[in-house]
Amino acid sequence: MELVDGNRLQLLRTGAEFFPALEAAIAAARHEVYLESYIFADDAAGRRVARALAEAAGQGVRTHVIVDGMTVKRYMGGLHEQLLAANVSLAIYRPDISPWDFSARRLRRLHRKIAVIDARVAFIGGINIIDDMHTPGHTPPRYDYAVRIEGPLVASIRAETDRLWRLVALSNFKQWWEESPLPPADTAPGGYQRAAFLVRDNFRHRSDIEDAYLAVIERANEEIILASAYFFPGAQFRRALVAAAARGVRVTLLLQARVEYMMLHYASRALYGQLLDAGVQIFEYTKSFLHAKVAVVDGRWATVGSSNIDPFSLLLMREANVVVEDRRFALELRESLLERVVDGARPVARARWRRQPLHQRVRIWIAYGLARFFIGWFGYGGKH
Repeated sequence: MELVDGNRLQLLRTGAEFFPALEAAIAAARHEVYLESYIFADDAAGRRVARALAEAAGQGVRTHVIVDGMTVKRYMGGLHEQLLAANVSLAIYRPDISPWDFSARRLRRLHRKIAVIDARVAFIGGINIIDDMHTPGHTPPRYDYAVRIEGPLVASIRAETDRLWRLVALSNFKQWWEESPLPPADTAPGGYQRAAFLVRDNFRHRSDIEDAYLAVIERANEEIILASAYFFPGAQFRRALVAAAARGVRVTLLLQARVEYMMLHYASRALYGQLLDAGVQIFEYTKSFLHAKVAVVDGRWATVGSSNIDPFSLLLMREANVVVEDRRFALELRESLLERVVDGARPVARARWRRQPLHQRVRIWIAYGLARFFIGWFGYGGKH
């Protein structure tokens, strides 16, 4: 993990802060826009972003969008044709999905959420291009984070997005995407913050994000706060959290209470007992959807990104996180997470957890067994 000095980072909470910042950056584009998203929905937020992209393309800005093939039919609707009609270059990541394909290849999705504008400003986080005020049965918004980045780190983010764009364009259009080169990214300092850009893929960076988590958890001295929408870590990750709690580190997990993916929801709860016995504090967010994938350690190290702590993110999907070593940024994220714990979460008490009814425990352990079976089916094991 290479930390780069001289960056300016802005924490963005939910779509209320993220979408206006993204739209403003696209509107200011003069040369190029790269946008990657797992979901690009035909709703109020998606239409605003699509309009900004179309207007940029109309001004001669080279505009590149990649959307994951798993979600296009369900969410994108008419935006697909509208973007193409506006001369936005749109590519679909792994578009051919058979319902009868049970290989790991089917689940190797593009889950990262990145935007880079003019190699000058970048956005990384967990927020899809979808209206997060639509949360049926819950108090909006869907809770998540992103980071706006200026400074030398943008160069490496731009290089990664351009590389993936060319690979996906080759797959979609059967030709290498040729464009005249642009001037190099501006690497002048934009601020004073140290940060690193991490990706997870199935080639050179298979465990970079997980390894960064493990390294900082093992070094933690005072406090770990981790929020993850989907939480089903491997044995090594669990042991690291337990060991941290055993040496006196306050370990707090903010997890999702809502049942969204039933098997993963119940399987993750099979891990609660071990963690609670070790002194880990677990809070379940009940106010709305929790979609965050962030952490703060010792009030000085933070990460924001797309990677959950589960097998899909850590073993299969393309993910992207930014790691920040800056006390001001880390404390801002910490304060926001603790606000969510107080306003919207319920504690999981160890004694009450141990007194769960039998039918609940049976459901949890069946889900856990199925989850372990499918992890083995896809050929993963070892520390995971």
